[in-house]
Amino acid sequence: MSTPITTDKSAPGPGFKQEMQTRHIVMLALGGVIGTGLFLTSGYTVNQAGPLGAVIAYIIGAVMVYMVMMCLGELAVQMPETGSFSTYATRYLGAGTGYTVAWLYWLTWTVAIGSEFTAAGILMVRWFPDTPVWVWSAMFAAVVFLTNVVSVKLFAETEFWLSLIKVLTVIAFLVVGTGAIVGLFEVEQAHSIGLGNFTREGLFPTGFMSIAMTLLAVSFAFSGTELIGIAAGETKDPQRNVPKAIRTTVVRLAIFFVGTIFVLSTLLPREQAGLVESPFVTVFEFIGIPYSADIMNFVIITALLSAANSGLYAASRMLWTLSDQGHMPRRFGALTRQGTPFTAIVVSMAGAGASLLSSVFAPDTIYLALVSISGLAVVVVWMSIAASQMAFRRQFVANGGDIKDLSFRVRGYPWVPLGALFCCTLACVGIAFDPAQRVALYFGLPFIAWCYFVFYITRKSRERRLSSGTAPISAPEAA
Repeated sequence: MSTPITTDKSAPGPGFKQEMQTRHIVMLALGGVIGTGLFLTSGYTVNQAGPLGAVIAYIIGAVMVYMVMMCLGELAVQMPETGSFSTYATRYLGAGTGYTVAWLYWLTWTVAIGSEFTAAGILMVRWFPDTPVWVWSAMFAAVVFLTNVVSVKLFAETEFWLSLIKVLTVIAFLVVGTGAIVGLFEVEQAHSIGLGNFTREGLFPTGFMSIAMTLLAVSFAFSGTELIGIAAGETKDPQRNVPKAIRTTVVRLAIFFVGTIFVLSTLLPREQAGLVESPFVTVFEFIGIPYSADIMNFVIITALLSAANSGLYAASRMLWTLSDQGHMPRRFGALTRQGTPFTAIVVSMAGAGASLLSSVFAPDTIYLALVSISGLAVVVVWMSIAASQMAFRRQFVANGGDIKDLSFRVRGYPWVPLGALFCCTLACVGIAFDPAQRVALYFGLPFIAWCYFVFYITRKSRERRLSSGTAPISAPEAA
């Protein structure tokens, strides 16, 4: 890459380009959320919690996302920064918490990126059986890398069109599935027409506690909405575009996810929902749509690439934030003339490759730990957003600020952030009762403790680096 990199942050130089519009950040958030979790594994929730339990779990998830996004909206509109929730946590909850949140979120996406490329390569074998998987994976990785490096505008446009394919697929699924439920389409092999699946085994065939046990999986399915906060620092007129994007995104996600789970719960028997490779393919085939498997194969590939694209964007911005706060060498905070953090992107891509190698050579040890930590990380990040908003509001009022002066404010304060904290805590407690998910606590909690430990033992060296001018001093650190 011949693009020059600015490393002297003390001198005037290129900054992040505010080139994203409302449609970009809406699709960025939708693209980060609508992925393989919805297209492939959504039937697992129906199987574990039962039809009604799955719908309730996703309604709770939608409410939780709404509350978290309201909190993030107040912070992001008041302080549109690329560091987003890591910066807010640093400023209002403590530098150690901001440091931990940044590493948790970086790890979440780097673990996902490598597996997305591999999965996309495997799916391409359906059409090109003679081409090795690694060829497709390498090609996809190169494309995603270039879209992130060249410019934020190219990244945003690419993500917009990739996400649009997924959104249109979900809309088509909801329309066709609803038509099947009300009898407009003849459904072959479906268990029943109407709402018979909800009462066939009783309202809660797996017990009411199963709802809490699936909340972590539901939370992970909704993860990605917080990308709006990261993109706020690179958005045109964030005071106008960010609130609009948040409201639009939350409403669409609630409709898409709750509606999809309702259709799946209605058309697929509980015991079958957890076994099918893709519930979308199964429902389309039941209705008789030709080439259903090929259509969904294409859509899932776009979903994988979209997730990798937005994931690399998010991970690189977290490394940039760590550098900006003095936790990483200055080079990680350097921007190209096009306003992209080249070194942070390269290292995040390398981290994805290392995660992928661990899935091959140490699937039951290192990779299991990484996946478990990333699963818990989303909930922890959301908790930090809610807690940061409460701390910000208290400080704002204590300093004489008028709530009416906030361009975007959380209505129903403090119950909204408290509700978000309660739902996130419930998700963490629920996994303690599920042996299959309990490993997230075994690896996740020690990793969080390790981040705090590393932060405090490196404090003196970081202060020396900051005072000597070898790392930038961000507003939170300078304060």
